Amino acid sequence: MNYNWNWNIYWEIAPDGTGTYLDSLIAGLKWTLATAGLGWCIALALGLVIGTLRTAPNKWIVKLANGYVELFRNIPLIVQMFLWYFVFPEVLPSDMGTALKQLPNAPFITAVLSLGFFTSARVAVQVSTGINALPRGQRMAGTALGLTLPQTYRYVLLPMAFRIIIPSLTNEVAAIIKNSSVALSIGLMELTASARSMQEFSFQTFEAYGAATIIYLIVSVIAIIMSNLLEKKLRVPGFITSGSANSGGH
Repeated sequence: MNYNWNWNIYWEIAPDGTGTYLDSLIAGLKWTLATAGLGWCIALALGLVIGTLRTAPNKWIVKLANGYVELFRNIPLIVQMFLWYFVFPEVLPSDMGTALKQLPNAPFITAVLSLGFFTSARVAVQVSTGINALPRGQRMAGTALGLTLPQTYRYVLLPMAFRIIIPSLTNEVAAIIKNSSVALSIGLMELTASARSMQEFSFQTFEAYGAATIIYLIVSVIAIIMSNLLEKKLRVPGFITSGSANSGGH
């Protein structure tokens, strides 16, 4: 059976009323970027806190932070999305559960939260690794200067740790963009879902998923280039070498 190629499909009108098929893909890209961007903000904020707590001197705080990491890192992302979207509203009081179900753009909110918590566990590991990689003298210097423990983390440890882990955070940025495609499973019309819709309406499988693949590649490459430029700007001699961005080490 011969496949009928049609590269003009992108400019044909889509039956779902969103304009052309290209318009549908662009709309899907916007949802992908919004989901990944907001999810990354949550992941970075939570990961910073949890990662810092993993290096705290209190062993009970460390155990709680480690438990958070193990919980969200070891449950598959698609399962977490199903739990947030289908299960969580059902275990709440009926009024709250109903309110959650009736939220506008509920799939989008669910996807952002799922991606944020899932990725925050991975970011937390990177943050704690960066802090532990610093010489012990860094913490002792903060103490010698009369800084409190929170001040030592804020002014001494975390700024240096972030410079070390920028290459690995670059990987997480690219990963959260790709992981946003899982949101199609709960009805969010992001890029992958838009490509699937295009394929179902037009039966042009290769054109639909080929375009989605190229768009994902372009977005990921741009994110990586921007992160590499940030790494070069914030590089500290002796802590980040020129090959660290490629190796992911320091």
